[in-house]
Amino acid sequence: MGTLKEKDVTKESIGEKRARYLTHTDNLMMVVIDFGDGPTSEPDPPHSHPHEQVSYVAAGEVIFFLDGEPTQLGPGDMFTVPPDVPHSVQLLTSHVRLVDTFTPLREDFIG
Repeated sequence: MGTLKEKDVTKESIGEKRARYLTHTDNLMMVVIDFGDGPTSEPDPPHSHPHEQVSYVAAGEVIFFLDGEPTQLGPGDMFTVPPDVPHSVQLLTSHVRLVDTFTPLREDFIG
């Protein structure tokens, strides 16, 4: 995938008012996730995976939880997630866009 234009892609629904699209090389993946169901009164359930993750808050505000520790983040902020560490977000605004990168590839996202 040399280039990907948002206007040309079909986004995958991952929940009510939540969608993602992605691109990848052999070793690195970038995923754009749009959340349109905020603000929320509770964080999403924590999850973990064996992938390293670096994320960028492109729009909106969240509370990011890493191993239960909260940090409020907004546009321009970033966070990292080591492999197998529980993490989650709570949406503070009506729209949030996160740009996530993963290595190795999230094979569960490709299909």
